[in-house]
Amino acid sequence: MGLYHEGNRELQDRFDTRRLADRIEERIVHDRIDDDDRAFIEARDMFFIATVDEEGRPQCSYKGGDPGFVRVLDGRTIAFPVYDGNGMYLTAGNLLATKQVGLLFIDFEGRKRMRLNGVASVADDDPLLAEYPEAQLVVRVAATEVFPNCPRYIHEYKLVARSRFVPKAECETPVPQWKQNEWASDVLAEGDPANDPGREVIPRG
Repeated sequence: MGLYHEGNRELQDRFDTRRLADRIEERIVHDRIDDDDRAFIEARDMFFIATVDEEGRPQCSYKGGDPGFVRVLDGRTIAFPVYDGNGMYLTAGNLLATKQVGLLFIDFEGRKRMRLNGVASVADDDPLLAEYPEAQLVVRVAATEVFPNCPRYIHEYKLVARSRFVPKAECETPVPQWKQNEWASDVLAEGDPANDPGREVIPRG
């Protein structure tokens, strides 16, 4: 079907960028994850993910972890975990409903970004689940478009510290303070770690 629809074409024609857009699709957009793409993806500790529900209503979310939490399984497939969140499952639910997904990976220090669009599957019995401590689900994405984005508007940031809430096999994950607030504490899932009075609680998260 190609990357562009009538809305894209309308604006490309209005601003005389159709030729450039076609050249980018021809030369830069591909449907495979090459070695450079793999290195870039697996070095990231975060990404943004966009999904839609069955009525076309969008959701955009941030996902964070330790470098390597997004794995490139082969030239067409990536995988990442779904950790405990706020219980709404807006992203994972949309993936179950429509499977369509767009991911944006950004290196703020190196000022580089890459898009990966594809078709997702979500499973709670994926063989990779055991390799992600405390993960609830594993998402696999079959890539349909992979391409870099112009980096000119990326602000340069420096990493100060990674989140203490990212699950690790060697230590117990702390509980976010909000789960012990009055409005939330009585409706938590039965097995939620926040129900454990001995669990460490920290205010951020």
